[in-house]
Amino acid sequence: MDLSIIIPAYNEEESIPELVTSINDTISSSILYEIIIIDDGSSDNSWRFIKNEALKNSSVKGIRFNKNNGKSAALDIGFKHSSGKVVITMDADLQDDPKEIMPLYKMIIDQDYDLISGWKKMRFDPITKTLPSKFFNFVTRLFSGIKLNDFNCGIKAYKNSVIKNISIYGEMHRYIPLIAKWNGFNKIGEKIVNHNPRKYGKTKFGIERFINGFLDLISVSFVYKFKKKPMHFFGTMGVFSFLFGLMGSFIIIYDKVSKIYEGIPIDEIRPVTDQPLFFIALVSIIIGVQLFLAGFLAEIVVKVSSKNDDQIVSDKKGFD
Repeated sequence: MDLSIIIPAYNEEESIPELVTSINDTISSSILYEIIIIDDGSSDNSWRFIKNEALKNSSVKGIRFNKNNGKSAALDIGFKHSSGKVVITMDADLQDDPKEIMPLYKMIIDQDYDLISGWKKMRFDPITKTLPSKFFNFVTRLFSGIKLNDFNCGIKAYKNSVIKNISIYGEMHRYIPLIAKWNGFNKIGEKIVNHNPRKYGKTKFGIERFINGFLDLISVSFVYKFKKKPMHFFGTMGVFSFLFGLMGSFIIIYDKVSKIYEGIPIDEIRPVTDQPLFFIALVSIIIGVQLFLAGFLAEIVVKVSSKNDDQIVSDKKGFD
């Protein structure tokens, strides 16, 4: 299989037939391809239209979720079922132009990119969507070091080896370039693509998805940075907490001893347990010890469950 096209769809009954027709008209006859449409628990007749397209065209395949699981889940199951050397993802709302498929395919094949992300430089979305998107892309670009202008663009192209070695959930589909880079796929490019105005239905974008996107950025960064060495995180936090508590204890002891040395009667010296710093220091030391223990336990869990699933072999030679 040369090409797999993965399309998550949620309540897109009007656009699916038109989208499939456009894709079929666009792809070169020399390319062996498949179109995998994932119905993400639609409440309309999207699944009926997907089944109809599959009956008419053997290249069309459908997967249906029992309930709405989100775009990341839809892409993830699509990745698992794809078999093309090149995999292209696009949205079902007709805002991604099928004419971009072949140029993206050729960039992966001819220029050996691991991943090509689309960039909708000219957008026809309302300002309530474009402004948060620009801010989100700026923060992600600053944080990740990947010089892409549109992380959230639905149309992207991948080598098969990329999508077979990553797993996504939540709202992490927008961070696939970041996850790919952390897995050693460093040749990431960008292509300006056409953006069509929404023809049917209404946008699924909302403030909740915007907030969840940033939370997932923190989550994916933490997991990929510390999943193999959790003690680096818990141990560092534990050291700072323990040292802070120890420093507070020394301050209390020094204050007590210095006042005794000055000849102040003990019954006139403020009791240690009456000082807020005593409790702050005590809690800091306890938290520091607990963080250390959490780090040790996490290291044991990682050691027991480790399957070296992030050790990706890119090539072999000399084996039968």
